[in-house]
Amino acid sequence: MKKVFLFSVFLLCGLLLSQVLPPTMGATYGIVSGVSKWLMFICLAFIMINVGREFELDKTRWKSYTADYFIAMATAAVPWIFIAIYYIFFLDSGLSWDKNLLISRFAAPTSAGILFTMLAAAGLKQEWIYKKTQVLAIFDDLDTILLMIPLQILMIGFRWQLFVIILVVCLLLIFGWKKLSSLDIPQSWRAIVIYSVCIVAAFESIYLLTKYLMGQDGAIHIEVLLPAFVLGMVIKAVHHTSVIEVRVSSFISYLFMFLVGLSTPLFIGLDTGGEAMPGWGVLIFHVVVVTFLSNLGKMFPLFFYRDRNILERLALSVGMFTRGEVGAGIIVIAMGYQLGGPALIISILSLVLNLVLTGFFVVAVKYLSQRVYGVRE
Repeated sequence: MKKVFLFSVFLLCGLLLSQVLPPTMGATYGIVSGVSKWLMFICLAFIMINVGREFELDKTRWKSYTADYFIAMATAAVPWIFIAIYYIFFLDSGLSWDKNLLISRFAAPTSAGILFTMLAAAGLKQEWIYKKTQVLAIFDDLDTILLMIPLQILMIGFRWQLFVIILVVCLLLIFGWKKLSSLDIPQSWRAIVIYSVCIVAAFESIYLLTKYLMGQDGAIHIEVLLPAFVLGMVIKAVHHTSVIEVRVSSFISYLFMFLVGLSTPLFIGLDTGGEAMPGWGVLIFHVVVVTFLSNLGKMFPLFFYRDRNILERLALSVGMFTRGEVGAGIIVIAMGYQLGGPALIISILSLVLNLVLTGFFVVAVKYLSQRVYGVRE
């Protein structure tokens, strides 16, 4: 719970500084912004490599995962659709429908790291809830990453660069599946940091080079989410539990959340994204509604796995409420397309609220699991 609380604190601190530093520092803030952007993507790559390392499947039983994947896909899609509809029809965001589809995707992914830690602490590591959420949460994140590709296509339009992106994605997925959990390479925190720097440097170099040669419209921009996730998939994972490994991993997650907040465009006292910001009362109302809808959509697994107790299915659904770094990563990508306005601020504040509520989600899952399994402290 300390980690979840600090996620919220660092995200809010970055958000507050994003409104103070630009007018205070003036032109020099451009340097700070550039450095923080690179650091943010390196942290995101580090996090996604670790998410990929959690992706452990028995390839000989791939057919048995089909139903789980579609349930996970729907569990990611339903809250996304709810929020997209809300932004399009009930929020004067000043954004087109395709941009609303992109920014509302933040509600889709479940935080696998937070969820697994929460369930293990509740004494559920040997139970059906834990084993099923391991599969659903990872598929949930994978589906979120994959759907970013067609959303990116909507943003850039149908150009020849699109086929390059699709080719790279297909090659990455084929490589990830064929080499799943087979690459025996160093995976200490230092090694993963080096891999993250290399991934960001490689794909940002492709973007900058194609931008230089063909201009902004001709640039090939491949987000680091999928390459980093695939690298994590193919690593033969050995999960380090030393104090230093845990501390460094947590620090990088905190830094990432801080940098996400710091990257937020100015919105206090200004028009953002071409639209005036609503008052704080209206803003808070939207944040509450968006948070409610995003979690309501996560209740989808409740209607499946009918062979299990309904309290188990309810606990599974509530566990999927947890959000974290992957959702923040989607917001980062949205900001990379210069998306702003009320929808961006509401998305960030909704993520903060959901993190604050995670403690209540933990209590609810533990209570339901006690009813089913008789788990005690």
